Amino acid sequence: MIVPIIASCLILCALPITQRIPPSLTGVPKSKSKFSRKQYLVLVVIVGLETGLGSWNSWRQYQELVAERLGKSHHLFGKRAEEAFLSIPNGPSSMGASRAYATKPHMAGTVGDLATAREFLELLQRELGISDVHPEDVVFKAGSAESQRATRSVSKANKPHAWIDTYYPVMNTPRDRILEIVDDDGKSLIRTSLVEFSDPTDPDASKYNDDVPTFHGLSRGGDVTGPLVDGNYCTYEDYQQLVQSKIEVNGSIVLCRYGGIFRGLKVKGGQELGAVGILIYSDPRDDGSVTNANGYPSYPYGPARNPTSVQRGSVQYLSVYPGDPTTPGYPSYENSTRTEGENIPKIPSLPISWTNFNVVSTTLTKGHKFEGKRVRLLNNVDTRVIPIWNTLGVIPGYIKDEVVVVGNHRDGNVMGAADPSSGTASVHEVVRGLGHLLRNGWKPLRTILIASWDAEEYGLIGSTEWGEDFKDWVDAHVVAYLNLDSSVSGSRLRASGSPLLAHFIRATAEELPHPTESGRTLWDATTDDGKLFGLHGDNMISQAVRSIHEMQYTAVDSIGVSPLGSGSDYTVFLQRSGIPCTNGGFGATLNDPVYHYHSIFDSERWQELWADPGFFRHVAVSKHLGLQTLRLASSPILPFNATHYAYELETYLQSVENLAFTGSLAVNFESLRASIKSLQNASVALEEEKLDVHKDLRKLLKKWKKQHSKLRRLKKKARKVLCRIRKALGKKCSQVGMLLHEDPDGDLKLAKLEPFDLSHQYRHKFPITKLRKVVKRIREANKKSAAIEKGFISEDGIKDREWYKHLAVAPGKWLGYGATTFPALSEAIQFEKNATLAQLEVARLESLIDQIVGKINV
Repeated sequence: MIVPIIASCLILCALPITQRIPPSLTGVPKSKSKFSRKQYLVLVVIVGLETGLGSWNSWRQYQELVAERLGKSHHLFGKRAEEAFLSIPNGPSSMGASRAYATKPHMAGTVGDLATAREFLELLQRELGISDVHPEDVVFKAGSAESQRATRSVSKANKPHAWIDTYYPVMNTPRDRILEIVDDDGKSLIRTSLVEFSDPTDPDASKYNDDVPTFHGLSRGGDVTGPLVDGNYCTYEDYQQLVQSKIEVNGSIVLCRYGGIFRGLKVKGGQELGAVGILIYSDPRDDGSVTNANGYPSYPYGPARNPTSVQRGSVQYLSVYPGDPTTPGYPSYENSTRTEGENIPKIPSLPISWTNFNVVSTTLTKGHKFEGKRVRLLNNVDTRVIPIWNTLGVIPGYIKDEVVVVGNHRDGNVMGAADPSSGTASVHEVVRGLGHLLRNGWKPLRTILIASWDAEEYGLIGSTEWGEDFKDWVDAHVVAYLNLDSSVSGSRLRASGSPLLAHFIRATAEELPHPTESGRTLWDATTDDGKLFGLHGDNMISQAVRSIHEMQYTAVDSIGVSPLGSGSDYTVFLQRSGIPCTNGGFGATLNDPVYHYHSIFDSERWQELWADPGFFRHVAVSKHLGLQTLRLASSPILPFNATHYAYELETYLQSVENLAFTGSLAVNFESLRASIKSLQNASVALEEEKLDVHKDLRKLLKKWKKQHSKLRRLKKKARKVLCRIRKALGKKCSQVGMLLHEDPDGDLKLAKLEPFDLSHQYRHKFPITKLRKVVKRIREANKKSAAIEKGFISEDGIKDREWYKHLAVAPGKWLGYGATTFPALSEAIQFEKNATLAQLEVARLESLIDQIVGKINV
């Protein structure tokens, strides 16, 4: 029956252009989606046409397929599907999920971790309708035929399935740790406790206070003694300042303050200057206005920092390469050949509390009895191969070979109510929402893969090993990766992603309500700033603290979306395969309750009492992530903004020009600027092609609708007459969309119309050839848009850290978390101070951009 397609033209004609395709240069789409069931049927026809209809027999087969899958009146599509999804995430359910994950330790590789992997598998099986498989039968060893088949069949799957992949990385666990001040003979003068202390006011923190001892993941074991040196935040600039001030680092233990850069790089910087050990402490001065000095009690009695809290975490050199240190660039199977590991420290380190700091820092205090005394640091760790578990599930789409991946890591340093369990709880709600849609007849246009990664806290290990294992499959099939780490640890929404998706991120956030304030949108939460200003307002916050805080969060994108550095599971997708990625969630500001990152005090009680009472922000993140998932999986034209990316490159160039000017380095950027201009012109033409192809499709359907409007009215009248005949014969006539047929016994009966049924005499009017051409243009436009991100992948990688292949953006060499744009070029100027090398990097970028222009030209 052609009625669904004809009627869909009205929907297509009503859709605002800005909703279908992001603006070419500036602005953010405001209008809401108006997708419909009828429009979606058009898309399914398009898929069928593009996947090989060559004869009327195959068209007939396709009619039968559509009739089987889409003919049900309850089938959900587009806007109806979005509304149905958004009705599912709720506070009580999200809180229940959080309590299930965040009230017990589940560090990677432990029994508790395996239990959560199985729990997430059960969620997928329940919500995706997988009832014919026992959970124990889908736990596979990475590298096995079963594991390979599970992932590689995703792009061919006809029904949902879920499984667990077991990888075997080298990690470590803590044994003995000692921190003490010693005399000249090495005798202990005072030893400080390395245990976090909590009373039953927070029952989980009290119960598990030493279940995961305070240590650094992937730290080097050792027993060292030396004088203490204050390294401030131990940034690259801080270490340079020590050198310039002729302060001896060689043979010393460096005291570092958390903040600004990834902790592993604090260790790396000290090691390169000859330090024998590193201590990293959490300083209340970095907590903004929420301090004891500003009138707030310490947790668990108030929102200020507990002085015994310790930030655990990996000290892997994240900006060198992530993942298993012993298998760089290839997966960690049980029998993998291993290296020594070039991205882990060669000196020991310990994370310590503010209480610990107040003990050891007396050796730096003039006039104190311990002034000038040495400090002893013992870190005893057990380093070995430890199994980890990634849990994955697939929802097949009509376009099977295009996959949208949604991922969150599951492992925590202890309980991890914020990191990562808030994100896991939000993904839990997304899965529930998708399950609700599936039970109501929905099916995405593209396939959706949901991933619960493991061992992220050790250095993005689970996602990296999987990404290295299936790189060829990811390259061929993944169109976008949506990441969620911690969804709630404070009041401010932070959004980051590829420039291709920046407008999309913001547009979807602007369509959703603010989680706690009426009359505002979710996007408005990007300016929220907490409500705890203390007795003296924000005058208590120093400019140095503000600067180091903003170093981690400043958005350089022109519309408020930050570029992606590293520190979470999108890294392997973006940096190795050039897949457009997103990341986001609510983070803490300097006026929020103190977030005890990677501490026992990142607990369920803290989350429910201080971070997100009622779990409104958890739900908001679930809805935002879900809405992005639905649209990426259902939009015929992928919402990639080519022009935004092209014009952001101009700001990247300006940054490196400023670096060269500051460093008095003579580098010629004119050819690179010309290449960027060519890309801008090509991207504008590409966006215009997207608009044109959508208009052509709309015109095609509108013309078709006009041709068949009379036929539709006649058939409608026929149905009414037939119904009257049925009723006169005492038979029911309640279904819409029925035709008169004669059964083998000669009786009149109503038979359900097959969607898109075309009787022989009208087939010649069906615009198959024209529709094929439009579909081909749509798929070509999508391919060209994706070529921009992929085009920045250089197999030669970035100098001295060749695992990173993306030359437009990468984690900063001495930042780790934060992004550096045009990284190879920036580092040639800033760190190498080499004009010749910088000019070579200009040429490399110019070549890549010129190749991108060649690929996207229309």
